[in-house]
Amino acid sequence: MLDKVKVLVVDDSATMRGLLRAVLSADPEIQVVGEAGDAMEARGAIKSLNPDVVTLDIEMPNMNGLEFLEKIMTLRPMPVIMVSTLTHRGAQATLSALEIGAFDCIGKPSQGDSAPFSGLADVVKAAGRSKRNYTKPVPQVRQPVKQQGYENYIPARKIIAIGSSTGGVEALIQVISKFPKNCPPTVITQHMPPAFTGSFANRLDRLSAPVVKEAEDGDRLEVGKVLLAPGGTRQMEVVNQSSPRISLQEGDPVSGHCPSVDVLFGSVAKIARKNAVGVILTGMGRDGASGLLEMREAGARTIGQDEKSCVVYGMPKVAFEIGAVETQHAIGDITDQIYKLTAVRRDRVA
Repeated sequence: MLDKVKVLVVDDSATMRGLLRAVLSADPEIQVVGEAGDAMEARGAIKSLNPDVVTLDIEMPNMNGLEFLEKIMTLRPMPVIMVSTLTHRGAQATLSALEIGAFDCIGKPSQGDSAPFSGLADVVKAAGRSKRNYTKPVPQVRQPVKQQGYENYIPARKIIAIGSSTGGVEALIQVISKFPKNCPPTVITQHMPPAFTGSFANRLDRLSAPVVKEAEDGDRLEVGKVLLAPGGTRQMEVVNQSSPRISLQEGDPVSGHCPSVDVLFGSVAKIARKNAVGVILTGMGRDGASGLLEMREAGARTIGQDEKSCVVYGMPKVAFEIGAVETQHAIGDITDQIYKLTAVRRDRVA
């Protein structure tokens, strides 16, 4: 039997600490070893209790969660799950936390929420048992990465479809920030709360040469445009083979998610077939694996993130095991692989 995952809960609200403790303690594989009301208490508790995982509130007195997270990642790197309000301000802070090196983010429940912190226990267990290397702080991406080696790139008529979940914020920044301005039409489903996807699209847009935006129903797929599925209750698909565009429709969760990577990949398999590249990145669970297999069976080229560079080797692992992944690569090499598969071949000029 595996040892229980030891958790330290850090939040300035006693009520919120009690709720977190109750939700986590209900799982027999988790042990809440302590609580702290601010960063100073948390610092001492980490030293004395040696937790496997810390849940950390972003807004706290004296030292906020972001400042404390930076210290943790510098002095004692470990899995930290941020607990944030589902607001624009909370989204901006959470995205910064994920870039610093937080394992994942969980939204604070709204009043009357019938399932507060749904899925938190699974995230905590994944964090506690993650093989991720926490020996070094994760560098933040402050400025757009210069596009090197793509000066003469000419895109083929292909669609790029990307799916990701836990760890996907940093992974997508590494991939998309290296895209040239004339990248092929690109669609992404990243599992995030609805309040966060717009802010994340804006963040990617500032860091990248192509246009990045949260997808809207009817958006056309165009060269130089990256479209991110909005979080919420609508599934995102690519429709209309002659002039591909985005369809956003209310739908039930598929593979446990809405929007679902499987739904996106399956739609691309139908309308693009061999004229597509599918990429599955870090994430918990199996969403995207069957959809990526549909893409490969339809003739598309497929790429998976390798285990060593994943925060959670879940989605890419399942996809690899069922034969959906053609090649696996470290996150830093995936953009190059995409462009090897989408560049127009030209004869050398004598």
